[in-house]
This record gives sequence, structure tokens and C-alpha cells, in this order.
Amino acid sequence: MDTISIKKQIKDSIDLKNQLFQDDILVGKIENVINIVVTAFKEDKKVLFCGNGGSAADAQHLAAEFSGRYYHDRDPLYSEALHVNTSYITAVANDYSFDKIYSRLIKAMGNEGDVLIVLSTSGNSQNVIEAAKEAICKKMHVISFTGLGGGKLKNISDIMIEIPSKDTPRIQECHMLIGHIICQQVEEILFK
Repeated sequence: MDTISIKKQIKDSIDLKNQLFQDDILVGKIENVINIVVTAFKEDKKVLFCGNGGSAADAQHLAAEFSGRYYHDRDPLYSEALHVNTSYITAVANDYSFDKIYSRLIKAMGNEGDVLIVLSTSGNSQNVIEAAKEAICKKMHVISFTGLGGGKLKNISDIMIEIPSKDTPRIQECHMLIGHIICQQVEEILFK
């Protein structure tokens, strides 16, 4: 066991979160995301999430916070992670391509005014990019959670939450921090 390495990982996480804390532009973007999500739910729209690997797990976690509950017992909010139907995912990946797994669902279930939140630490996951493009065609709001630079998602997102790091675990930790902030604020606004 390496105590120094453990402490370094904790400090790296704290240092990155301190950067977020001091970034007023990022905080403003988070406020904008909260407003978009609140408006969508008030208008009986839905919030959809997608990502790959750890980002898929984070997407599913955040969708569950809306559709289940966060702090308060309340009515459910229509939110879903697009990867939860494994039969669909494997069929579309096999019959078409892995790049189409999310865009086909957006085509089927997305409506104007819905929100798509995509999580990609690189910003270059093709299936997530295709989902964002389809969401734009459907006049949905596209919000991207990325790492440093934003990748290809930078040019196709209404709002990009860019974590200033290239370290995947630290980026994902920050995505969850911001996702939880959004969930808490949305719940408090809608269910005071």
C-alpha cells in the first residue's frame, strides 16, 4: 500500500474541484443547465442521458436521481439513461453499428423541448456525437459534460460543462459532483 499515492489522488481531486469552485463562468453554465432542466420538467418534457463505460454508469445514476428521488419524497420526473435496454443496444450495434445505439432512440423518443445530457470525458465518442446531432434535429436541448477541450461535442452543444482536466477518473468525479448539484437544485425548485 502506498499512502503517498493515495493522498496524491485525493489532493488531485480536491485541487480540480477548487478550480471548478473558482470558475464563475462554469458556475453560470451550471445555473443555465438547471434552468433548462426545470423548464423542461415544468412543460412535461423529459431529460435523457447517455455515455459509455463509467460515463454510462454516471448517466444512469443521474437519471435515477430524477426519476426516483434525490433528497425529498416527491413525484417522479421523466428521466432515463438510453443504454439500459441491453437487448436493444446489442441488436442495434449488431444490425447497424455501435455508433447508432443512442441516435436511433433519440429519433424514436425525442421531442422538441426535451433535454439530452451527454457524458464523454473526451468529447469524441461517436455514438454520443450521433445522439447529439439527432437531438439537434429534434429541437432538443443538448448539454455536454466533457473533459478539457470538449472534443467534437464542443461545436454541437447548447451548453458544454468542460472539466479542465484530461484525467478520466477526476473528470468523472467532477461530472458526478455537478450532476448532483443539478439534481438537488432542480428538485428544490420544483418541489419546494
